[in-house]
Amino acid sequence: MHPREQTIFALSSGRPPSAVALVRVSGPQAGLVLTTLAGELPAPRQASRRMLHDGAGQPIDDAVVLWFPGPASATGEDVAEFHVHGGRAVLAALFAAISIIPNSRAAEPGEFTRRAFENGKLDLTEAEGLDDLIHADTDRQRRQALRQLQGLLGNRARDWRERIIEASALIEASIDFSDEGDVPTELRAPAVKAIKALHDEIAKVLAAQGHSERLREGLVVAIAGEPNVGKSTLMNQLARREVAIVSPHAGTTRDVIEVQLDLDGYPVTVIDTAGIRETDDPVEQEGVRRARARAEDADLVLWLVDGERAADPDATQSARPGGSVWIVHNKIDLGGVVFGRGGEFGISARRGDGIPELVVALVKFAADFFGTTEGALVTRARQRELLSRASDSLRRSLDLVEEGEELAAEELRAAAYALGRLLGRVDVEDVLGAIFQKFCIGK
Repeated sequence: MHPREQTIFALSSGRPPSAVALVRVSGPQAGLVLTTLAGELPAPRQASRRMLHDGAGQPIDDAVVLWFPGPASATGEDVAEFHVHGGRAVLAALFAAISIIPNSRAAEPGEFTRRAFENGKLDLTEAEGLDDLIHADTDRQRRQALRQLQGLLGNRARDWRERIIEASALIEASIDFSDEGDVPTELRAPAVKAIKALHDEIAKVLAAQGHSERLREGLVVAIAGEPNVGKSTLMNQLARREVAIVSPHAGTTRDVIEVQLDLDGYPVTVIDTAGIRETDDPVEQEGVRRARARAEDADLVLWLVDGERAADPDATQSARPGGSVWIVHNKIDLGGVVFGRGGEFGISARRGDGIPELVVALVKFAADFFGTTEGALVTRARQRELLSRASDSLRRSLDLVEEGEELAAEELRAAAYALGRLLGRVDVEDVLGAIFQKFCIGK
C-alpha cells in the first residue's frame, strides 16, 4: 500500500506529561480506529465523551473524541481526534491500540500538513506560513506568519496567475485569427494593457519588501574589536544575563558566542567574537579567524574601542568590507566623550550607560533593514525568486509582443508556470521534502 493511502496518527499537542493531550488520526481507516476504540462514531464535528478500550477490551482512558469525515477536515481525509489525559502511560496505551489496526502507522514530521496540501486544503505559501508560525519566536514573526497562513500571498498569486492566463488567451487568439485583418490588434491591445498592469503590481511588491523574508532568520549583529575592550560585557548587557565570560585578561573569548534577542519584536542574533589581534597562540588564531568570518557575514558590526581611543579606520573597514559598521566607544565612565553622531556611540558596558540609546538605534536599524513587514507578501527566498521570474517573464513578453505573438505567449506561459510553482500546484516535488520535513511530528 502506498504511504499516502495509509492511516497516520500522532500526538498533536505538547510533550507529556500534560493535563490534556491531543492525538490526531487521518486516513481511510480513521473511522475504524474511532469505532474500535470508542465503540461508535459520534456525530460529525461534535465533541463526545467516551471510555476508550483497546483491542482486548481493556480500558485506556475516559476521553473526548471528535469525528471529521473527509473532505470537510483539516487534511481533506477522514480525521479522528482523541482528547485524553496527557500521561505517558495513557498515550503509550492509546498508540499501541491504534497501531495494531491494519494499515495504521505513526506519522512522519509534517505529514498531516503535507496531506492537507496534496488534498487542496492549503497552498504551499500557506503551508510555509504554518511552518513559520510554529517556529515564530517574536511577535513580529508571529504576525507575519499568520498573515501568510491566512493566504496573503497565495490569494494574490492566484489572482495574478488567472489574469496572466486571461491575457495569454487573448495573445493566443490573436495568433489564431492573424488572417482576420484588424482582429489581432483588437485582441493584442487589452492583453498588453493587462500584462503591463500585472508586471507593475509584482514589481512594486518586490521593490517594497526590503529584507522582509529575513524576518524568519533575524538580523545578525556582531560585536568585534581588539581584545579586552569590553565585548563580552556588552554582550551580557544586551542579553540582560551572563552569557559570556568576562575577564581582565586579553584573549579570554576564544570562540564565537551567540545569543538570540527580541528587540521590539525583531529577532536579533548577537555574536560575541574573539578579540582581533596578531597572536602566536594557535587556539587564539583560530578564534580570530572565526571572528573575522562571522563579522564579515553579519548584517551589522559593532566595533568596540576604549572610550579615549579613536577607532582604526583600516580595522573597522576590514571587519565588514562595504557593510554597516558602528563605532562604539566603551568605558566612558572612566573619562572621554559621549558620542552621539550617526554610527558612533558612547557607552559604559560595565555600568550600562548609553546602552538604552544603543538598543533604540538597533531597533531602528532593524526596522529599516526589514522594511515594511506588516503587509509583506514575501517571507521566503523561494517566494522572492519565483516572483522575480514571473516579473521578468512579463517584462520580456511586453518587449516581444511587437516582434511576434508566439514569443510573447511563451513568456506568459513561463510567468504562469512560476506562479504555479509558488503556489505548489506545478512541478514542486523537489522542494516539498525540504519544506515539510522541518515541521514537528503531529502537524
